[in-house]
Amino acid sequence: MAHIDFTIEPFVEGQPGAHVTEPIAALAALGVTTEFGAFGSSCEAEHSMMPEVVATVLRSAFSNGATRVNIEVVGDSDT
Repeated sequence: MAHIDFTIEPFVEGQPGAHVTEPIAALAALGVTTEFGAFGSSCEAEHSMMPEVVATVLRSAFSNGATRVNIEVVGDSDT
């Protein structure tokens, strides 16, 4: 499994726009559950899904008005 953290800007406290909510919905459509946080979101996915998860977040965020996306992917060393 890989742990993926992502932060999408612009950040507006208490009002996440479509640039934030749509990537989470797109990941749900892939079967990936996302933890939505105050300053970023995270999810876990199989290593084989990492490229698709990252591409989905980027594509959905930018097509919905994101100005910046930060992503960190950490894979388990056991797999």
